[in-house]
Amino acid sequence: MKLPLKWEFPGGKVETGETKEDCLKREIKEELGLEIEVGSALSHVEHHYPEFSLYRYPFLCKWTGGSLAIAEHAQAIWVSYNDLKNYDWAEADVPVVRELLDIR
Repeated sequence: MKLPLKWEFPGGKVETGETKEDCLKREIKEELGLEIEVGSALSHVEHHYPEFSLYRYPFLCKWTGGSLAIAEHAQAIWVSYNDLKNYDWAEADVPVVRELLDIR
């Protein structure tokens, strides 16, 4: 995505015949080299930037294997719940951060 200097959650576009959960597993593997177990769904987010619209379907996930290998991003970090509020998140990710902080 074209949002320089903003933090974003990884993810991507659902391919034909793919579930949202399978998409997330594939994208995390492709982008970060990690294997995950997809858990509970969080609230759907629809956000409209001036140039495009974004529809997020976030999930709670568990890291199950693989080693972090960044393929598509400038940087990746693990963030604790307590530190989530200390990052400059992309606008479409802010509702996800708020929900994560609320359920903690």
